[in-house]
Amino acid sequence: MADYYDLLGVNKNASASEIKAAYRKQALKWHPDRNKAAGANEKFKEINKAYEVLADPKKKQMYDQYGSEAFEKQGMGGAQYGRQGQGPFTYTYTTDFSGGGSPFEGSDFGGFSDPFEIFEEFFGVRSPFGSRRQARHQVYQINLNFNEAVFGTEKTVEIDGKRKTIKIPAGVDSGNRIRFADFDILVNVSSDSKYKRDGQDIYHEEVINYSTAVLGGIIKIKTLRGEVGLRIRPGTQDGTTVRLRGEGIIYPNTSRKGDFYVIYRIKIPSKVSRRAKELLEELSQEI
Repeated sequence: MADYYDLLGVNKNASASEIKAAYRKQALKWHPDRNKAAGANEKFKEINKAYEVLADPKKKQMYDQYGSEAFEKQGMGGAQYGRQGQGPFTYTYTTDFSGGGSPFEGSDFGGFSDPFEIFEEFFGVRSPFGSRRQARHQVYQINLNFNEAVFGTEKTVEIDGKRKTIKIPAGVDSGNRIRFADFDILVNVSSDSKYKRDGQDIYHEEVINYSTAVLGGIIKIKTLRGEVGLRIRPGTQDGTTVRLRGEGIIYPNTSRKGDFYVIYRIKIPSKVSRRAKELLEELSQEI
């Protein structure tokens, strides 16, 4: 099999979102219903296999270390890891809408319940490989704000003229699809003014003053779950990034969380006093 990164057209430093976008592009290009070239079917399967591995941090690490042999039938990775990809999730959630329900299950290829359903789901083209579902669920869209998606919520929706209360699990993202007993919910999440989301990771820009950047100090950062103290090293440069492991968004149906990245932005005063200017001039001669 070709190199997984080459199959998707990304480099080894590609982010999860870049890998997901590249997969969708390649999957649409090589889908057998659209591409009639010889070998398109096999190419499509290879692309899905590559995405299944590269979208999962553990599998990706195994691949980077051992190559594709780690995922062959006798490979050292094949028996150790199930399908735990980081692409959009499809959940199976059966409920009587009274608050009960089974756990959410599994994630798969790019938000589709089957990698061969990409065209069938979104473009009405029937897959030549058949479907694992006997009856297609009606799909409805729901809009969530940032906090509702991060922490989970309950929503009252109207389905076929009936009001139903549904549970949205913590950690969902735009493009995720939640499967209920007889319908699916497609999630759309609005952006947040303070935090930028990339999958389950959070990026936050924190402004620090010039003196703190030069001399160092301690600041407080508000994460998703409360304040934490961070020590600023003397001589911190603009754009310096600090990683807070496990302070990001939870992965649905797991205890694992993404990371929280703090990007320091140094505030340069537009006006300074005469005394401050003298001190800065003295400082410039020192450094």
